[in-house]
Amino acid sequence: MRRLILPLACCLVAIGASRPATAGQFEQIEKDLNNRAWFQKIAAEAFRPDSLILDSDRDPCDVIFRRTRALLDHLAAMPGAPDFSAERLALKQLAPKVAAGPRHSRRALFAEIQTLQRTIALKNPLLDFDQIIFAGRVTPAARHMCPQNYGFLMRPGGGVYVLDDAFGEKPRVRSVFEGKTIGRGRTAGMKLSDGSCVGLELDWEAGKIYFAWTECQPGTLQTSAPGGQWFGTYPYRPGGNRDGSPDYYWAPESTLHIYRADLDGENLEQLTDGPWNDFDPCVLPNGRVAFVSGRRGGYGRCHGASFPTYTLHGMMPDGSDIITLSYHETNEWQPSVSNDGMIAYTRWDYVDRDADIAHHLWLCYPDGRDPRSWHGNYPENNPKVRPTMELGIRAIPGSHKFVAVAAPHHGLFYGSLILIDQRIRDDRQRSQIKRLTPDAPFAEAEGTWQTYNYGTPWPLSEDFYLCVYTEGAEGTLAMDTRHELYLVDAFGNRIRLAGLPGPLSCLDPIPLRARRRPPAIPIQTQQAKADLPADGNVRPATITVMNVYESEFPWPAGTKIDALRVVQIYPKTTPVHIDPEVGYGKHSLTRSVLGTVPVEEDGSCRFEAPVGVPIYFQALDESGRAVQTMRSAAFVHPGEQLTCIGCHEDKHRPVQTLGNPTALTMAPRKLTPELPEWTRPVTFPRLVQPVLDKHCVACHAKEEEAASLAGDRFDDMLGWSDGYWGLVPCAWTKHGNSVARSKTLATLLGRGDGWILNGQSYSIPGQVGARASKLLPLLEKGHYDVRLSPEELHRITLWIDCNSVFYGAYHEAERQARGELVVPVLE
Repeated sequence: MRRLILPLACCLVAIGASRPATAGQFEQIEKDLNNRAWFQKIAAEAFRPDSLILDSDRDPCDVIFRRTRALLDHLAAMPGAPDFSAERLALKQLAPKVAAGPRHSRRALFAEIQTLQRTIALKNPLLDFDQIIFAGRVTPAARHMCPQNYGFLMRPGGGVYVLDDAFGEKPRVRSVFEGKTIGRGRTAGMKLSDGSCVGLELDWEAGKIYFAWTECQPGTLQTSAPGGQWFGTYPYRPGGNRDGSPDYYWAPESTLHIYRADLDGENLEQLTDGPWNDFDPCVLPNGRVAFVSGRRGGYGRCHGASFPTYTLHGMMPDGSDIITLSYHETNEWQPSVSNDGMIAYTRWDYVDRDADIAHHLWLCYPDGRDPRSWHGNYPENNPKVRPTMELGIRAIPGSHKFVAVAAPHHGLFYGSLILIDQRIRDDRQRSQIKRLTPDAPFAEAEGTWQTYNYGTPWPLSEDFYLCVYTEGAEGTLAMDTRHELYLVDAFGNRIRLAGLPGPLSCLDPIPLRARRRPPAIPIQTQQAKADLPADGNVRPATITVMNVYESEFPWPAGTKIDALRVVQIYPKTTPVHIDPEVGYGKHSLTRSVLGTVPVEEDGSCRFEAPVGVPIYFQALDESGRAVQTMRSAAFVHPGEQLTCIGCHEDKHRPVQTLGNPTALTMAPRKLTPELPEWTRPVTFPRLVQPVLDKHCVACHAKEEEAASLAGDRFDDMLGWSDGYWGLVPCAWTKHGNSVARSKTLATLLGRGDGWILNGQSYSIPGQVGARASKLLPLLEKGHYDVRLSPEELHRITLWIDCNSVFYGAYHEAERQARGELVVPVLE
């Protein structure tokens, strides 16, 4: 065991860290006993049955005694287990008292068992360290997964702390940065106690710590929206706003930045800066640091306020050579390193599907390439079938599983602890999940709006975790709610280790010791300075699909895929969700069609791909219509050679052999533009309205019962034309909002039936786009004497395949409605 001793100059914090018993556990178990139906309902999902309330449990003493005995039996069977003979004898002597039953108040007996439980738990052979480093902060003034990482919504106070003699007789907490000031960067001379810390990281050798810190400056409120929502400005690109207005909220003083220091608090230096939030640092096996940043620009699509997005970035450990690891257009969180050297993180993923149900585990290589999700990304449409969000994801030592927090979409990063096993087939419900803490329901997904008991777990094994915990944190998290350090096990036991004074809450506990460095996977992109070719000639990025017919879902009988369409989607550049409402598919994305590539007879294709932009693919039939479409986003980096097995391939079905795909015997193809004058970007006024003007508008104007298809008349709320309103009910759309409204803008306008749920989060081949629309059969059958040319029919079917959008950019909506070309400002 390597013991790290910090200098005594660090200030001791007298907080009662050695308190042996946890007040409130008796009452909490009483509540659980009164909620037996819940534990019976989810019994099959518990990782360890002892964490449940069983039929034989009569009172809290029965429960804690049974769980303590299960803990002792497990620890005694572990390699390197100490002698538990004294504890086993003490437990045996307590057994008759427990068996006597709850004839009167048994709090004293409960406390006696609890003291023994603590003694047993702290003899765990996995606790081969005696110091825990952790962060402390005041609960932020935010109640949503996105803005809690905005610096100006944090409240000053806290810092980085060490718990010495963590499992001994006299544990004590010390402030690492007491009396220290920042030594380098714009914030040089400031004290960490004047701001707020989040996202603590310890390097592999336990020699350096990384974290994010903000000065918590509120900035200047630019405007107010109805209902008291707040707004700010944010640059479309680094360097300022398009209109030249100042960055009020998004100034360096009001955002998070990454810092690094030695364990004794010396050499404290600022690594990043700017009018965007940088946070969640993660030291990679190759020495570089991954982190989350909003510096790429863009906003969330479903917010009524200014919520800038943030995604994975990377840098050298001194803050130099910052590169973008993820070009995703929505938010990402909390990268960590898997046991095999991959980056594990949370990604919010929704392309033409519901917003609230897919923010789960993703994996990518350390250079950001090939992001994949084997779990949770395409659940059944009901958000209650699995956790709404999974955060704090970490690989478990000696296991292929991950621990995570089942957290709310509309809330902070706390909830219930779960195990994720990606080797089990995903049934789009909870097959890959086991509950470590069944006493806490999945926040927001299971009837409890916000269950904030557990957070920031650090796994010691599949059964034991350091984490933060608070008793009774159901309902809205109060501003003064305090989470403390705990040792939690899968048998239902919780051992308090320490807390912080006043309003300070603990988070991010890490054993203060060196740990095994996972393998450093070779870099295969040409983006970071060290990876650039000496001659400066970066190779083209390519994408290869081995066989499009390798699919999880069956293709329609007789289907022949002729080509693959590549569609670019654009990050949102206006802060409010309906500014503008892009199309009938609520919270939809603007997009461009980059082109198509032929699919060979054996189902393979290979092509050069644009770098640094989010894209998705559609498999096209011989008529150029989508048979299958992605509802996720992909991207490639400079020099990346991305390979996919198939089109939404079954990840758990072994592929015996793919032979030698034809596409790999040929040079990568170039994308063939598809109606490039009208599809970059795709807009209804430019792509479809000319067809209506030529064939439909005049006739519809003569018929009183016919819908107007005019392109020069617009509604006052959304700016959509009569032509769009007339055609879109017969088209095909998927929505980026999973809330069905009884009164939508559409019904208020008296047009259409309003927005509805999508039905499922994944696509079924043959049931997407123009092929699934009401309009295509009508046009193919013939509508009166209308005869469309192949190009005109192609215009309409391509528009439907692209989710039947109206706008192609997020600004200058009136110009777009008139049919003028407006190019998106952020790719």
